[in-house]
Amino acid sequence: MTTPAPTVWPAFRAADAPALIRWLVDVLGFEETLVVPDGDLVVHAELAWPPGGGVMLGSVRDDGGWPVRPGAMGAYLVTDDVDTVWKRVQAAGADVARPLAEPGHGGQEFTVRDPEGNSWSVGDYRGAPRP
Repeated sequence: MTTPAPTVWPAFRAADAPALIRWLVDVLGFEETLVVPDGDLVVHAELAWPPGGGVMLGSVRDDGGWPVRPGAMGAYLVTDDVDTVWKRVQAAGADVARPLAEPGHGGQEFTVRDPEGNSWSVGDYRGAPRP
């Protein structure tokens, strides 16, 4: 089954985009789809979340572009294998904001901060069904 292309992209800036991309890939399990470098900066990057969706990011730069400050983003990632992501997070010594637990709405989830301060919640709750 082919995962549909995302139509909503959480997007953010990073002080050290190359390092953040490595962290998102190695720790959370994103896949690098596109990275457009400009020396030490990243002009644009797209990372795919394997179960579907993705994020866009780029280096902070003073070019009159998108004025989003690093560390101000939060996202919820859905996965059927929360335990595997949790184990990678623990092995990496990541900054855990909320440990693995069972929330009141069912399933399990945790929250971690990336090196830039962005908040990533990971869980198996897919949201309420659409009407």
